[in-house]
Amino acid sequence: MTSPRLSSIEGACFDVLVIGAGANGASAAQHLAASGYSVLLVDKGDFASGSSSRSSRILGNGMHYLAGGHSPWDFALRPHRFLAGCRMARLALSNRAQMVRTMPERLRRVQFHLPLYRDGLYAPWQFDAGMMVLRMMGTGGVGLGYHRIAPAEAMKRPLLKWLRDPGKISSVAVFDQYQFDWPERVVLDTVLDAEDMGATVLNHTAVTQLSRRRDGIWQGDLSDSQDSGAQARVAARLVLNMAGIWIDRVNDTATGNRSSRKIMGTKGVHIAVRLPPECREASVTWQNRQNEHMYVLPWDGMHYIGPTETVYEGSLDDIHPTEEEIAWIIEETNHMLPGMGITRADVLYSWAGVRPWTHHEDAPKGLRKRVIHDLADEGLPGVLAVTGGPLMSHRSVGKDTCRLVSKRLPPSGTPRPISYGARPGAAADGSPAVSNDLPNVTIADLRHAAMHEHPGTLSDLLFRRVKVGWTATMGHEAALPAARAVAKILDWDEARISREVSEYRDRLRHLHLLDTHPASGDIPR
Repeated sequence: MTSPRLSSIEGACFDVLVIGAGANGASAAQHLAASGYSVLLVDKGDFASGSSSRSSRILGNGMHYLAGGHSPWDFALRPHRFLAGCRMARLALSNRAQMVRTMPERLRRVQFHLPLYRDGLYAPWQFDAGMMVLRMMGTGGVGLGYHRIAPAEAMKRPLLKWLRDPGKISSVAVFDQYQFDWPERVVLDTVLDAEDMGATVLNHTAVTQLSRRRDGIWQGDLSDSQDSGAQARVAARLVLNMAGIWIDRVNDTATGNRSSRKIMGTKGVHIAVRLPPECREASVTWQNRQNEHMYVLPWDGMHYIGPTETVYEGSLDDIHPTEEEIAWIIEETNHMLPGMGITRADVLYSWAGVRPWTHHEDAPKGLRKRVIHDLADEGLPGVLAVTGGPLMSHRSVGKDTCRLVSKRLPPSGTPRPISYGARPGAAADGSPAVSNDLPNVTIADLRHAAMHEHPGTLSDLLFRRVKVGWTATMGHEAALPAARAVAKILDWDEARISREVSEYRDRLRHLHLLDTHPASGDIPR
């Protein structure tokens, strides 16, 4: 059985099959299509619905590669670690500058505050030195905004006045970082640009088996995950396994596979709270009692706090926060900011993701660097896999994988100009808002997305096509009017509308632990 979505590619042969449409897979498809390759991009879920949608949202300046929780003297004893940190920091600075220059609509500048304690891991001069190294590498015209303020000044500022042991603070480092205002949309813009350049893009399409023909061409058996039993078979000269935390699972679908483990996933959980209005733009970052980074960062009138960093060995298809993880975040936050005094009742919702770090025997929580694996020596010639590539460096992943593909295979088509810009939404035409709580999201926005951006479910629509899912209520009340607004376009009858709304609300309860009756008002101070 073949669904209408799959029937058009049944038996087709592509230059490259890209498996996984998160940030890295989307960028690879975009750069390959721009170089003239025929590309099929598939994802078993929606575009950007995995780790890319559950990240910290930070577009960093690279400082964390120079101050990663180890002793500063560790670099003197292990110079190779310092050189590796410098390479990653330089890449981070380059990616940051390019994103700020080409997609400013999807970014938000945030002024970070890091308290430096007299008995802490880093002395002020060491942090100064790290920032000097970053400046010497070159910031691409996007300043670091770095300076330090005295403890007396810090105690006058929101959030900072709640810090523990103010008498032990030597100074507070202040520097600029950027947030991805909407990570999923960054990926979706990339997918749609790849499609404009000729790539075939299919969400909700799983690769159930990979097999290599005698002529060296790879065959991929595809299954439509929204249409039980629907299948198709395609061919590709090369395969890019960009499936993130599912990379090992995809490799296991290959006939005769002997490849070793590639992924070591660590789970990151965040919580969202609403702080007093004076804290609206305030932030603070620190190292918790395990010497790992945490932060309280502003987010659309709220703040999010996290993350956790624990080795994850659970189900890859059911990643959700637990009450124990939320309690740990609250405990660590109150230890650092006792004046905040948050409780479980203050948590609006939570989210969890698993980072696709590179597996290595000497790194219990995975290698913090990107690796492009050529699987030819492991029985999979013509297959490349990418591990350890965070959202912030996805464009360089696309460029690097395209460069490697070009050494193995010439493009079958003509190069086209690539676009890194944010895609425009629906035209402002006085269309009514989807709900009173969401005045900036209109019925026209929903219908435009339904017609042009391939949503398969209500979650696809509200989290990744319009910015409803990450609001304070996560679109709980907007679910029904939104489903009705797109029903004719997506051919949903009343039964399907009811099912979509029910599944959407179930998702909010299970994956985000959404409290549909949160504590009213701000945290009193």
